[in-house]
Amino acid sequence: MKLRRIVAAASAAALTAIAATGCAGGSQDSAGTPEDPVTIKFQSLAFLPESQQAVKQIVEDFNTANPAIKVELVQGSWDSVHDQLVTQFAGGTAPDVIHDESADVTGFAKDGYLADLSGTIDQGVKAGVEPGVWDAVTVDGAVIAAPTLMQSYLVFANKKLLDAAGVTVPTGELSWDDLAAMAKQLKEKTGKPGIGWGLKSPTATFMNLGLGFGGNYFDGTGADAKIKIGEPELEVPRRVAAMAADGSLDATTLSQSGSEVLPGWYAGKYALTVQGSFQAAAFIADAPKDFEWVALPPLKGSVDAAQAANPQTLSVSADSEHQEQATAFVNYFMQAANLAAVAEGETLFPTSKEAQEKVLADTGGKNGWDQIISSGRTLKKAPFQSVDDYPAWKDQIATPAFQQFLAGKIDAAGLQAQLTDGWATVTR
Repeated sequence: MKLRRIVAAASAAALTAIAATGCAGGSQDSAGTPEDPVTIKFQSLAFLPESQQAVKQIVEDFNTANPAIKVELVQGSWDSVHDQLVTQFAGGTAPDVIHDESADVTGFAKDGYLADLSGTIDQGVKAGVEPGVWDAVTVDGAVIAAPTLMQSYLVFANKKLLDAAGVTVPTGELSWDDLAAMAKQLKEKTGKPGIGWGLKSPTATFMNLGLGFGGNYFDGTGADAKIKIGEPELEVPRRVAAMAADGSLDATTLSQSGSEVLPGWYAGKYALTVQGSFQAAAFIADAPKDFEWVALPPLKGSVDAAQAANPQTLSVSADSEHQEQATAFVNYFMQAANLAAVAEGETLFPTSKEAQEKVLADTGGKNGWDQIISSGRTLKKAPFQSVDDYPAWKDQIATPAFQQFLAGKIDAAGLQAQLTDGWATVTR
């Protein structure tokens, strides 16, 4: 039986007192003084040098403004964070402030390892983030994290190749039919596939984009969720397979990662590629100097352009002895200027409206930011994010089944059967 350990963080009044002193420079509280500050550990997963520097600056600024609190910054890794947290929670050594993502921390919250921040998140912070995003970090009525940054999937284009082929860059909506038509026109004009799409790990991409067709994959939540694989859920893999079958999508890229597709895109092997928005940072750093790229509008399915909101998160450990101070730092991190700085370093969508506006002001919407911000506004909590056995089903069943489908080893009916029957094997 899972041990329920979700506990309430400090009172809102106490937290407000700490946050208010953050601008006073000489602040004290009952748990620390400028001479003997309370130390809280913050493990950051900031990935790129620019975002790591932004996080370092946030920590330094907070420590300067709050001499009674010292935030100790520890650099972690996305590759190992889950297993590391499992060990840390079990041993009582978890950081006070934990950087992760909602799909991962939900499980830790259900085991009771995260503090309930419902009454201590700053009201200005709460109001600045869409309710649907807060839903992605709410477990059994408890807010178990502050949502910081989010990824969306976008179509990116080599503008010179589009212009040479006479393909118009869409400025409004971009439907899946539009994408297929563009890829086919490019194939006819250039003799090359129009699109390269790295789908070595296809599950997240298919399930995120499937929301635009009403593909929910599950009914219900938690341990009671039921698998649901119908036409809406099969729409995205079918459309991808159809483009590969007619040669408008380079089939060899389907077994590659998103990053592995980029050199071919830079070299002009295909004009279009679908990538997570974070890859825009790679384009800026690695693309040839004369490479002109644009981000296209978010892909719209038969329902809308929705994608799943799986935000990066900041949580407070339920075992932290300094939850007030830890949550004060979370509120500080969520300030618009701070969130915008980290978002720009990672080319990810910041969750707060004020931070989004600052990013657009800072960048002028260039380097894909206009579409990154636009796509982020369509993100919402997906049903699969509240399903207890989803991670096991994703790794053990869905990913190999989608890979077999893309390789032509099974048809749509076979894919449907594997996804459905496989669910029964992981929930026994």
